[in-house]
Amino acid sequence: MSETIRLTAAQAMVKWLSVQMTEEGVRFIDGMWAIFGHGNVAGIGEALHAYRDVFPTWRGQNEQTMGHAAIAYAKGHKRRRAMAVTSSIGPGATNLVTAAALAHVNRLPMLIVAGDVFATRRPDPVLQQVEDFDDGTVSANDCFRPVSRYFDRIARPEQLLSALPRALRAMTDPANCGPAVLAFCQDTQAEAFDYPVAFFEPRVWRMRRPAPDAGELARVAEMVTAAKRPVIIAGGGVIYAQAEASLADFATAHQIAVAETQAGKSALDQDHPMSFGAAGVDGSAAANAALQAADLVIGVGTRLQDFTTGSRTLLSDGAKLVSINIHGYDAAKHGAESLVADAKVALEMLSAALGDYQAEAPDAEARKDWLRAVDAYCARPEDQAAKPTDGQVIGAVQRATGVDAVAMCAAGTMPGALKLLWKPSQGGYHMEYGFSCMGYEIAGAMGLKLAQPEREVICFVGDGSYMMANSELATAVMRRVPFTVVLTDNHGYGCINRLQTLGCGGEAFNNMYVDCAIEAQPEIDYAAHAAAMGAHAVKVAGTDALEAEIRAARGREIPTVIVIETDARDFPGTGLETSAGAHGAFWEVAVPEVSDRQKQRDRFAQYLSQIANAQLVN
Repeated sequence: MSETIRLTAAQAMVKWLSVQMTEEGVRFIDGMWAIFGHGNVAGIGEALHAYRDVFPTWRGQNEQTMGHAAIAYAKGHKRRRAMAVTSSIGPGATNLVTAAALAHVNRLPMLIVAGDVFATRRPDPVLQQVEDFDDGTVSANDCFRPVSRYFDRIARPEQLLSALPRALRAMTDPANCGPAVLAFCQDTQAEAFDYPVAFFEPRVWRMRRPAPDAGELARVAEMVTAAKRPVIIAGGGVIYAQAEASLADFATAHQIAVAETQAGKSALDQDHPMSFGAAGVDGSAAANAALQAADLVIGVGTRLQDFTTGSRTLLSDGAKLVSINIHGYDAAKHGAESLVADAKVALEMLSAALGDYQAEAPDAEARKDWLRAVDAYCARPEDQAAKPTDGQVIGAVQRATGVDAVAMCAAGTMPGALKLLWKPSQGGYHMEYGFSCMGYEIAGAMGLKLAQPEREVICFVGDGSYMMANSELATAVMRRVPFTVVLTDNHGYGCINRLQTLGCGGEAFNNMYVDCAIEAQPEIDYAAHAAAMGAHAVKVAGTDALEAEIRAARGREIPTVIVIETDARDFPGTGLETSAGAHGAFWEVAVPEVSDRQKQRDRFAQYLSQIANAQLVN
């Protein structure tokens, strides 16, 4: 008879999580973010307290932003480590649904342990219980089902014996990686069970590296050798597979230009001669010209979403498409020839199969022209009293930081500007743009700094995103997590205002404060607000002052918030305007077919001609 240990279900979960290890000998789940409430304080809260010396607990301010911090931590570790988040049974759980969706879209691991209703149903309906009039098994946690990679409801203590390994298996599977959700009934958390001692033996989770099918590899190698002007699109899968060096070697050996997605940016150092910059809607002139002239496009670790493909209009009609991806679902998109494999293994095996093949040399002058245009657009403005453009802000930050700096962001104006203008060293870029979630930035900066304490983390956030979620600044102050926030204040949602007025033919409405139905224009002192949470905060005028404050922030052990007002009108790389070496591709946003305004009718006619070029391939 096997030896057992009697524990509550919640104690067993925490004890088991504390011994799940990486190949490097550290915990895979590096602790749990927690806001306690009805449904998790008694069971999970007691268990986390009991094991606090071996499995840390951190208190946040909002369940969603705790999730964002956990996601950024996993992204910063290239999916090799993760964090858990626990919530109460009602609004605490539903607050986490957005974070789960963000992790799901970005293929990033996170463990969500959400309190649930009573398994016995004896006291139903309990506080915060969502009742389905036609289905007695439903709770608020069922909202997680479409945005989780693994979902389980724990209604018996012994169910953990299978549920926990399944959850970790999903989180560590490079193809199916994403959030795992355990809806943990609150009475079950406190119920005891005799667990096998062997269940708590340390376990090492290894990331597999699948090799490509021989037939697929041969077909792709034949397509590449037949191509004269191939171009690579590097996605986040390159970074998650730790294939950066393999990509650089492949591009150099075979003389193939590399364009990049938001998730793939910084897989190559910007100084690499084959790095042609951003692809697609927010793309560089060099990258998009190369893609439009390509006879073969090789996607590596990319979902090929609409910003990258210009809503399926960017690639020339005659170009063929190869997609190297660890998941067959992604590899088969847009009618691509699939090469299903780990990116690092695939690039190395494909390179060997290509031998001494070299493509026609990409246009080095176009690359230089683009970089010169970026430098000019980001140059120090002569008039330091005028509001700078977003590009001038980026230039100032770039000049004030070193090679270890990581620029991070998520939504609004800055993602497109940074993708085009930021010149990173390898690994110097962290963008959440799969879900483009406003409010990710500050919590994400904290999670990223926890993952990469040796790097300088620069968080770019607009006033709109700051207003949506800023409270984890207080957490970062409490935990002494230093990073620098560059808060660009354009007095509204400048990015969407441009899309509304320039992209869709609409009139300015409800985005900039001046265009809203309000009784008085707001005068928000963001520096005072950040300082009230304990951050070092200052408002500056001009890029010279911004540079000085960026440098001064390095000596602090708390977050620094630097507020600067910017010109909302000037923005490169949207596909709406052309500047800074940008050559934005078409981005399909539906335009109203009927309007009493001529501007709107003209824009719809233009929209019809643009969508006629879309390549409707599955």
